[in-house]
Amino acid sequence: MHNFPFRSAVLAAGLACAPLAFAAAPPPAGTTATGMSQPAKHRGGHHMNLVDQLNLTDTQRTSVRQFCQQNFEQARPEMQTLRRKRAAFDNATPGSSAYQSAANDLAQAESNATHTRVLREAELRTRIFNLLTPEQRTQYATLRAQHDAKMKQWRESRMQKRSGNAPASSAAQ
Repeated sequence: MHNFPFRSAVLAAGLACAPLAFAAAPPPAGTTATGMSQPAKHRGGHHMNLVDQLNLTDTQRTSVRQFCQQNFEQARPEMQTLRRKRAAFDNATPGSSAYQSAANDLAQAESNATHTRVLREAELRTRIFNLLTPEQRTQYATLRAQHDAKMKQWRESRMQKRSGNAPASSAAQ
């Protein structure tokens, strides 16, 4: 439980580029058309699926793989710093000045890491987008619009289910 923010940051960093790295490799036997097993699809996000549907050339796939690897290498020192700050926080005695200082240091480091991760992810997406041909960009925009519409529909149905459950739960109280 104490490692939740750190794990979240690591998971977010991994999710930012890992799906795109898998797009660069040919799908292994026994997987879906996107090259991922069904459970992995939910961990990988939709960007991987979208990139995989663009029929990248071997050169494009190699470039995507290199971009993702570079992105991961850039994130590594930041993750190590977060790990050290998390350890200092976990090892400090609650209520002590060291505890409060470690908490402040960790909060600032996680804030900075999130900011940097978002910027790094935006740069990665831009680099990948710049590799695409005009036809692939058009196809990407179409696929992205379809995905966004599907997600909007899912959110709306989820909200309807929640609002349908709300009166029943409030009546029980």
